[in-house]
Amino acid sequence: METPSARLALFASGNGSNVQRICDYFRGNSRIQPVVLVCDRPAPVLERAARLGLPALCIDRERLGDPSFLLHALRTRKVSHIVLAGFLSLVPPFVLAEYPVLNLHPSLLPAFGGKGMYGNRVHRAVLASGCAKSGITIHEANERYDEGKVIFQAECEVLPQDSEQTLAERIHRLEHRYFPEVIEDWVMRFRDAV
Repeated sequence: METPSARLALFASGNGSNVQRICDYFRGNSRIQPVVLVCDRPAPVLERAARLGLPALCIDRERLGDPSFLLHALRTRKVSHIVLAGFLSLVPPFVLAEYPVLNLHPSLLPAFGGKGMYGNRVHRAVLASGCAKSGITIHEANERYDEGKVIFQAECEVLPQDSEQTLAERIHRLEHRYFPEVIEDWVMRFRDAV
């Protein structure tokens, strides 16, 4: 079998529904293939990866910050691109220097981004602000939380009766609908540009 032109490392810290969706989307794709999950804490995504047959690497902060360990782990798996699918730690500069990294954020950046803004914290802040719209942002990662070049945004209404959970459900639908397609387009454009 031909080696895929793009080998994805999926970095995640939570439940892993986007990891599941990405793996399902690229199953059988000869050009793009998820090859490893990198997780920075014990989380349900590890169980999901096991069910998917996706090898997982669970690392702590020390290993995340260790270039000799992390770069070796990525290089041995021939990773070409990194996708952050709910990864809560900041990606170290030495990783950003070697790999293109794409991130998914559950708001319309630059609003409701930055350190500590993830998951329900974002939805809570959106609801408290009275915003009429929320959505997702897919962007290239850099050395600061949620400040990289925006690649794609999709929005949804914030309804007067919304709770954190109902808003989160609508945001998840946007993530699952668009994230894999945007990853595919980004990988292919990045490959063609090199």
